[in-house]
Amino acid sequence: MQIQDAQKAVDEWIKDHGVRYFNELTNMAQLTEEVGEVARIIARRYGEQSEKESDKNKDLGEELADVVFVVLCLANQTGINLQDAFDKKLNLKTQRDHDRHQNNPKLK
Repeated sequence: MQIQDAQKAVDEWIKDHGVRYFNELTNMAQLTEEVGEVARIIARRYGEQSEKESDKNKDLGEELADVVFVVLCLANQTGINLQDAFDKKLNLKTQRDHDRHQNNPKLK
């Protein structure tokens, strides 16, 4: 699925199942909350913190999908074509960082 298709699917979901988009500030708070949930799983499952029993069944993929959903909501409600923005950013990073990481001795 292309990003623009995902944006459309989220917009249709909001229209069919939601009342309206939460305002931008509420969605920013939601995004922060969802990123925190991803951070908690990664810190405990892949980092040095011990994982609580209640966290062991949490699905990292599901939490990442929550982050993507809220990002798509924010893009929709602020008029951002995320496909265009992502393509532009990937092109910029490709040009700017083509040799940067390959020449970084810390990554060897």
